[in-house]
Amino acid sequence: MKLKAKFSLPNPLHKLSTKSLYDSQCHISEILQNYHRLRFQQNETQTTYYCHGDMIMNTQATTAETTSSSMRWVRWANLAFMLYVLLVAVSMVSSGFKWSVGEQAKTLFEFASHPVAGLMIGLIATALIQSSSTVTSIIVGLVAGGLPVETAIPMVMGANIGTTLTNTIVSLGHARCKVEFRRAFASATVHDIFNLLAVAIFLPLEMMFGLLDKISQWLVSPMLEAGDMSMKGLNFMKPLTQPAVDIVKGPLETFGNVGGIALIFIGIALIFMAITTMGKLMRSLMVGRARDILKSAIGRGPLHGIASGAVVTILVQSSSTTTSLMVPLVGTGVLKVRDVYPFTLGANIGTCITALLAATAISGEYAVFALQIALVHLVFNLLATIVIFGIPVLRELPLKGAFFLGDLATKSKAAVAGYIAFVFLIIPGSILAFTA
Repeated sequence: MKLKAKFSLPNPLHKLSTKSLYDSQCHISEILQNYHRLRFQQNETQTTYYCHGDMIMNTQATTAETTSSSMRWVRWANLAFMLYVLLVAVSMVSSGFKWSVGEQAKTLFEFASHPVAGLMIGLIATALIQSSSTVTSIIVGLVAGGLPVETAIPMVMGANIGTTLTNTIVSLGHARCKVEFRRAFASATVHDIFNLLAVAIFLPLEMMFGLLDKISQWLVSPMLEAGDMSMKGLNFMKPLTQPAVDIVKGPLETFGNVGGIALIFIGIALIFMAITTMGKLMRSLMVGRARDILKSAIGRGPLHGIASGAVVTILVQSSSTTTSLMVPLVGTGVLKVRDVYPFTLGANIGTCITALLAATAISGEYAVFALQIALVHLVFNLLATIVIFGIPVLRELPLKGAFFLGDLATKSKAAVAGYIAFVFLIIPGSILAFTA
């Protein structure tokens, strides 16, 4: 008979009393409660942290917005101050010119009396300074100092040609890619050829008939008929600008006529500084808006393009900026040369605002002639746009010339250097040397 052994696993709870089991369950329950309490506190801490972080981010965004708004107001204030400096500087050039030249004005003007020589002076000065606004403002000051309007008209035309050098140089940034360079160079030179064609049409008309001189005289004739040669009725700026001119002029009076020359150079330097600073401020304030106008105007017709080009140029105070904005867009294929052509014409018109503003600072017997030369600049660009862009045969000439130069540029980089040197240096220098 076999005996079967019985084995059983020990039950851990077997030896526990009812009280001990109850205590263990309470201990486990307490641990779970503590665990959930800690989790709740942790979540609450994280929620507080997130809320605090959101508050910090909102505060930082509000602070940044307030700072940005304050900086914009500072820029606008600086822009207003630079406009005042520009008006004061033009008055300085005018006063210094009258002071230093005096009775020798006729002898001084004999050199620039030939229209072609005057044209080359305006072209070279603008090409060197890279700002037609600066040159035309200086011309306004010179006319206010006694420079004859008929002598200054070709200088204004030359300034229109000289300003086109800027976007031609900008197009060189695409020289590494032949396709882009062909488009960019064509976009830049369409401005050159249009302005050269405008001068080729209107300079002979001015030399033979005095066309621009007569139109501008008619525009200022109400003041001439009223005998109000000093524009006192319109000149609200003199009480603001004259004290600043007198402050600079006072210490220079001890140097005689040399002081007048020094005042001219100080005025020119201030004009250059003011327009350069105004351009930078306007670009920082308006370039984004200007680009929006530029993009919205594409495909809406040439008249809308011309108007938009004028508005953009007035906003950024620089035709060079307007045309330079277009060159990369055409170079990369975003726009076509034909699309930006009207903007170029609008840029020519919009840049006239600087000379008109400068004319408001002039007082004295020649003040009306300062306004006249500023109007000549505007009338010249308006007539050039109407005649060249309005006649289909003439309208296509700048485009055809630009496409030809674009193709030539891709074949030979030496042709590009030759074109720039020939138009902006060799021809003007040779003509000035010949007339001298």
